[in-house]
Amino acid sequence: MLLRFALLAAPLALALAAGTARADGPFPNNLNAADRQGLENFDTLRAQAIEIARAKGDAADLRQMERALEGGATNLPASTLAGNWRCRSIQFGGSLAIVAYGEFRCRITDGPEGLRLEKLTGSQRTSGTFYDLGEARLGYAGAEAWGDGERPYRYDQDPERNQVGYLVPVSANHLRLELLTWRGTSFAILDLRR
Repeated sequence: MLLRFALLAAPLALALAAGTARADGPFPNNLNAADRQGLENFDTLRAQAIEIARAKGDAADLRQMERALEGGATNLPASTLAGNWRCRSIQFGGSLAIVAYGEFRCRITDGPEGLRLEKLTGSQRTSGTFYDLGEARLGYAGAEAWGDGERPYRYDQDPERNQVGYLVPVSANHLRLELLTWRGTSFAILDLRR
């Protein structure tokens, strides 16, 4: 009996020691149908948005996008991701060629719900939860507040505000949150740096 308990408790203790406090819900099955469809076409939509930006975008904004796109996903523990970040929003694709905004403040917290992001400044502020996908990148489901006085929204509280996508941890000092926005009609990157 004691050996059985030890065998069952060992994986839990290992997970807690590793600091992998990520939500483990059934992402993307916990999303609404429109957002699941968007994620099924994510790579195609991403490639199309990048192509539009490169063909029609301003050179300075393109440099910010290319800088944000540098590097692939690296497996990092949750404790490395938590903390304060400088973040730059880059929106592109659809009817919008590309717009790169200045730096804002973001925070990732590691709490009972797992890892959560909150963009703290700016008129468009996303907040949401990261989901463990069993790979280096993480799923993201959040919602955007509009205007300086609005409180944060939860995913699907107002479907027009939903943002879904993937967090690509490039290094301990660089994260890239790639988002479908406006019901999959445009794309955004939140480039997080320390």
